[in-house]
Amino acid sequence: MSARTEQAVSYPWETPDAATAIEASGIPLAVAWLGRTSTDDQQDPTLSLPRQLRACRDALPDGCLIVAHFYDVESGRMDLAARGRGRAHEAFAIPIARDGGIQDLLAEAKRPDRRFAAVICESVERVARRTYFGTKIEYELEQAGVMLLAADEPMPQLDRPRGGRARKRATPVLTRRVKQAVAEWYVLQMLELSWDAFCEHTEQGWNVGKPCYGYRAKKIPHPVAAKRAEGKSKSRLVPHPAEGATVTHIFLLRSVHRLGYDAIADKLNIEPDKYPPPMPVDPRRALGRWSGSAVREILSNPKYTGYMVWNRRATKKGGKNNPPSEWVWSPRPTHEPLITKEIFQSVASIGRTRQGSRTAPGANVHPQTCRTYPLRSYVICDLCDRRMYGKTRAGVAYHACEPDMRHHKDRREWYARHPKSLWVREDDLLDLVHAFFAERVFSPRRIEAIGPDLTQRAPRDESAAKRLRKEIADLDKRQNNVLAQIEEYAPTGEEEIDRDFRERLQRRYTDLGRTGREKAAELQKLTEQDSRPTEDRSLLDALPELATGLATVGEKLQRRLFDAFNLELRYRLATHEVLIRITVKEDNLPAIMSAADEITNAPPPEPGSKVVPYLSVPPAGFEPAAPALGERCSIP
Repeated sequence: MSARTEQAVSYPWETPDAATAIEASGIPLAVAWLGRTSTDDQQDPTLSLPRQLRACRDALPDGCLIVAHFYDVESGRMDLAARGRGRAHEAFAIPIARDGGIQDLLAEAKRPDRRFAAVICESVERVARRTYFGTKIEYELEQAGVMLLAADEPMPQLDRPRGGRARKRATPVLTRRVKQAVAEWYVLQMLELSWDAFCEHTEQGWNVGKPCYGYRAKKIPHPVAAKRAEGKSKSRLVPHPAEGATVTHIFLLRSVHRLGYDAIADKLNIEPDKYPPPMPVDPRRALGRWSGSAVREILSNPKYTGYMVWNRRATKKGGKNNPPSEWVWSPRPTHEPLITKEIFQSVASIGRTRQGSRTAPGANVHPQTCRTYPLRSYVICDLCDRRMYGKTRAGVAYHACEPDMRHHKDRREWYARHPKSLWVREDDLLDLVHAFFAERVFSPRRIEAIGPDLTQRAPRDESAAKRLRKEIADLDKRQNNVLAQIEEYAPTGEEEIDRDFRERLQRRYTDLGRTGREKAAELQKLTEQDSRPTEDRSLLDALPELATGLATVGEKLQRRLFDAFNLELRYRLATHEVLIRITVKEDNLPAIMSAADEITNAPPPEPGSKVVPYLSVPPAGFEPAAPALGERCSIP
């Protein structure tokens, strides 16, 4: 005999609906209020949040009571995981007791002892400005059994059903989704319009924010009459007499002497009146002196080239630096430059090669430091283009390169060819460097020694460039003709013939395009060769002739000389060779002369010390054994 379970049946006259039950019991429906405002759109949280709360109270039907208040002062476009964790609300005297933010609301909604059965907001975009996050919050509340209400929408959840039928939800859901989509579209449209306006603002040369160090703002009345009446203005950059000269001096210290950030700051702090330190936006954070970070900020700012640049930092992401590909540049210089583009580019390359390297000579301040390396920061691995570092084993100093693949995941090709550990002896490198400067730089016969490297470039072949331009124009014309044939081509009805003809036209178009790109590359190469500066022998003639060997002077003087010449040693593992490169320009010639003068007036070496004199008078039949400028040499 089977047992049958009887299911209770509720009749309309026996079981009241939720609204009737609330009215009959006299117990109000507990509701939590959710508010949000942002200071980015110039809203005042002390006014906006109370207004939102009042609108929600007026929209709730009788029998509902707000028992908790959750609100935030933040952007509604933030990721949900980052929402409700800020403290911006603490900066305002908001006359509403706060029970927490959006995260606290979601956490309490999932608890069995929650204080509320519904959540109300002024409008659904107050929940989130992104549709995905708004629907996600709504879904999480729904799964927890909590209704999400909006003051500007109908509330069918609280309406009494007719005849016991289920409440209609389709149209309210459609209305809410449309509102969410419109809210997200509105924000995106405003962002796009603002972006375009800032780009145009930058291209016209107007400055945004506080002028960078070295410039002052030249106020210009706002072109819009209404804003001009409010006292608003626009600004352009004009050089500051003292600060502008300081910026130029900083770039010269970096590009010519290759000093580090802290070393440059130390030099500037010696004469604070001549080189006034920068003043931050918040004067309370002023140090009253130069720091390495302040120097780095100046050396990385491209505005000093005369171009206006915007979007270098992502203000919405805590001031995170954007990659240069996302910067917005003016198409031409808009204010007086303090440096040239070439100097700025050379400084940027110095930062990549000297990253993590000290400029000052001597031992590191680390307590375990036992020795120094005279060639520190000058030796480059040709395989990975990274600076090699000093390492000592069994009393012998080396320069090593041991890249970590975890830091170079985007360069697997060269990493596969790179040995796990690459070492080269420093004494071998020093012997080559000393001989190189003796025979190729400070010798009276240096012109004869490096004559082949200073051969003047042949005059530009204008006929070759003209011929290439004519060929490129002809190829473009022929390619356009083929394209016109493809566009005007009409099928004849014979499918195979039509396909063959069409494919031949496409192949011809591709071949012409490939040939045109090859000719353009050839012309570009010819133009680049012509743009290279002609070597100036007068600069080499201006170099002093020394009889003092570098091996007899201290590391400090050696490194000062190496920095003046922008010394670079590029080690090539495959051939066990070293490419020695120095730079002699008018900019660094004074630093070279000063370093050479100090070496000449240096005290004599201690008795018994190793002396490697320079060849002040080369012997008969002199043949250089060290490399010339940019020439390769083999390590013994």
